[in-house]
Amino acid sequence: MGRALARAFLDAGLRTTVWNRTPGPLREMEADGLVHREVHDVLPLKTVYSLTAFGRELSGMLAPLSDWGHRRLEKLAEAQPAS
Repeated sequence: MGRALARAFLDAGLRTTVWNRTPGPLREMEADGLVHREVHDVLPLKTVYSLTAFGRELSGMLAPLSDWGHRRLEKLAEAQPAS
């Protein structure tokens, strides 16, 4: 899975890399036009998800917000006294 796609999934709140065990959120993202699902007719079954143009556009717009959130969490962690 590409780094950008993995980042988009993580930013969307999917905190796992076991994508075939989380079909609900991915199916919702597919229904919303954010990801494209391609099922390969092989054994074991292989499903590949990729961002659509809309998903890439949304990911680009959310990236600054995600970056801000990560910086904020780092500042909060630095402000906490060591235990």
